Amino acid sequence: MQFRDLKTAPPTAWFGIIVVSFYILVAVFAPLLAPYGETEIIGNSFEPWNAEFLFGTDNLGRDILSRLIFGARNTVGVAFTITILAFVLGGGMGLIAATVGGVTEQLFSRFVDLLMSIPALLFALLLLTIFGSGLVSMILVIAVLDSTRVYRLTRSVAMNVVAMEYVEAAKLRGEGLIWLVRREILPAIKAPLIAEFGLRFCFVFLTISALSFLGLGIQPPTADWGSMVRDYASLIAFNDITPLLPAGAIALLTVSVNLIVDWFLHKTSGLIDDK
Repeated sequence: MQFRDLKTAPPTAWFGIIVVSFYILVAVFAPLLAPYGETEIIGNSFEPWNAEFLFGTDNLGRDILSRLIFGARNTVGVAFTITILAFVLGGGMGLIAATVGGVTEQLFSRFVDLLMSIPALLFALLLLTIFGSGLVSMILVIAVLDSTRVYRLTRSVAMNVVAMEYVEAAKLRGEGLIWLVRREILPAIKAPLIAEFGLRFCFVFLTISALSFLGLGIQPPTADWGSMVRDYASLIAFNDITPLLPAGAIALLTVSVNLIVDWFLHKTSGLIDDK
């Protein structure tokens, strides 16, 4: 798929692309777009929406709009980092297991089965309780747990390619593991991996938000949408919709990424007619 294929993208895919692009711009230029600092106290606690504070202030007197903008950088940035780490680890193991096979494949697969036998969120809560809820610990824990899903998919699609005659011919020519993976296997499985990257990003993004809501994710005073939902939840009792702002930001990004992935899968599978 090339850039010119965007011309044939359906409205739903364009909606997702526009929204995701907007989120990326907000995350990159957060310091320029935010009217106040991320942790700057500039008013009284829980000031209502007004001209000075568009979405009011939080319990410490910080501007909620600024916190939402910086939350895009923190939450999306951390989720993207974790997804990349999960793909490097899980994808690399999956490609090695499918290409080498034998004892290596069995060891990797049984280890992954062991990790996947425990519910991911509960396992993450347990590990973060043991190793602490710092940012580095959270990134490593979620990346390792999510890499198991990446491993299963990568191994599955790669094994179908490894069984092809042109890969067997490359092995008979004496090509090494790195050459086989880079030149023969990866080009054939990049479409499902790209789609999985988008879906995995959504799951990681929601996991981070859930952990932050429970107090074990991104820690204060760093702005994070999950913790913001928790902090503002009590305002619902006063008919204040402020908690819906970070919740809506989470939902909108998740839906938009899924719309793009859905179009990409249809495009790469040949289900969309370009004529």
